[in-house]
Amino acid sequence: MTANPDFGLRRINIALQGGGAHGAFTWGVLDRLLEDGRIAVDAISGTSAGAMNAAVLASGLASGGPAGARAALDRFWRRIADAARLGPLQPSWMDRMLGTGNLDWSPLWFMFDTMTRFFSPYELNPMNVNPLRDVLIDVVDFERLRASTDVKLFLCATNVRRGRIRVFETAEITADTVLASACLPFLFQAVEIDGEHYWDGGYMGNPPIYPLIYNADSRDVLIIRINPIEIPKVPTTAREILDRVNTLSFNSSLMREMRAIDFVTKLIDQGALDPAQYKRMRIHSIDAEERMAKLSVSSKLNADWGFLQELRALGRERADAWLAQHFDDLGERSSVSIADVFL
Repeated sequence: MTANPDFGLRRINIALQGGGAHGAFTWGVLDRLLEDGRIAVDAISGTSAGAMNAAVLASGLASGGPAGARAALDRFWRRIADAARLGPLQPSWMDRMLGTGNLDWSPLWFMFDTMTRFFSPYELNPMNVNPLRDVLIDVVDFERLRASTDVKLFLCATNVRRGRIRVFETAEITADTVLASACLPFLFQAVEIDGEHYWDGGYMGNPPIYPLIYNADSRDVLIIRINPIEIPKVPTTAREILDRVNTLSFNSSLMREMRAIDFVTKLIDQGALDPAQYKRMRIHSIDAEERMAKLSVSSKLNADWGFLQELRALGRERADAWLAQHFDDLGERSSVSIADVFL
């Protein structure tokens, strides 16, 4: 009798938020989960930096299993840091001394931020150069990823003209679809795919949960959050207000989906809906709210290797704690209260 290699594994879906360089926190979480060896991934949804992590993760799993995925993620983020080392957005000596991860004392950050408020990427970057493309093509085997049936992949982008969400599925994933999901409109020209133009998916789904409900077998969804829902104080400076507007807008779609999931779950529990017709989802979450709340929007463009390593270590730490406390909840119950966190 042949042993089942999946025996004892808990199959889950993973939903990855976007947030620029903060995606290195997600890298740390994923690295620890893959290292653990007790979790198998059924499906992944991702947006922006979450889409990049998702594509790298799926490609690595397809080519080399968990070890291959860990190696691919490490290579991806090292390549990001190498590319950033040649760019103008570097932490100043004051930023490094404060150790916050922000670029708030960087003159070039202020110049860059000001210019993007007056000039579009069509004017500042007419050749539409995007260094992320080369990194993705180097790290991700898109042909193998599209052919893989082991893990379902869903990447979210925003249709600029039609104002609708677009979720690209596994067989559609290319470097362009990943870049479309991560296309911040103040930094990059809209990405054209099949005659339609796309911006960052965070405006419509960050990350989208519904593809995991309708298209995946597992009912466990682990959301890796990098945009803080709560902050310690009311913002009073212009910079703080802009930062808060950013996090609110990029959390809004997730909050709406969580409310809908909570509503359906209550109806199932009350007997108003047939559980044979409606899925009762089990929701889990890993985050670092108190640390992310201290980071300004400028830090999302800080790809300094030291900062990325700090976020990776934080992600591994939070994933380790979550595994210790909640691994046994997988397949049984939600480990996070939707009402307490999202409502």
